This record gives sequence, C-alpha cells and structure tokens, in this order.
Amino acid sequence: MTDARLTLPQGMLDLLILKTLALEPQHGWAISERLKQISRDVFQVQQGSLYPSLHRLERRGRIKARWSVTAHGRRAKYYELTAKGRRELEQEAETWRRLSLAVAQVLDLS
Repeated sequence: MTDARLTLPQGMLDLLILKTLALEPQHGWAISERLKQISRDVFQVQQGSLYPSLHRLERRGRIKARWSVTAHGRRAKYYELTAKGRRELEQEAETWRRLSLAVAQVLDLS
C-alpha cells in the first residue's frame, strides 16, 4: 500500500489553517484533527509544522489567540480569524483556485 499523504507546497498550510478557523475558533490539536478529517487522512499536520504556522499567522495579524478551557477541561490556546485574516483567506483561496485550474489544464493536455 502506498503512502497517501502529501507534502504541502510552501504557504499552503497557512491557507488551510485560515480556512479551518473561518468556521469557528479552535485550539491547535483541533485544527490538525479537522484538517486530517476533511482531507480523509491525507493531511496529517505535525506539531512541528502547525505551531510555527500558527505563530507566524498571529504575528502577521491574520489570527488572534486567547486562552480558554476545552470541552475536556484542559487549558488551551484558541485561535480565531481576524478581519485581516479573512481578507487574506479570500484572496489566497482565489489565487489557489486559479493556479490549480491552470496546472490541471496543463497536465490534462493530450
């Protein structure tokens, strides 16, 4: 059986995190689990990739963080999208759609 996981292109994890947080604020582990679930286990984001992306997005004002208690009673840092992050999500998602369509067109040439 082959490994179905993929390596994300540079910047793609940030876009996927923004999209995940557009739905609702979440803590880091929930973000990685949601990405894994939606991608049917293709995206298995490790902490060593996730948290640097979260910190970078927070430094750039795309997300903000607050401490809260999880449903299991543990303290966790919850991240949520800012207005700046929502604008970037819309722009980057459109760029990605255009890029992936163009790549698909080239790959599907006969």
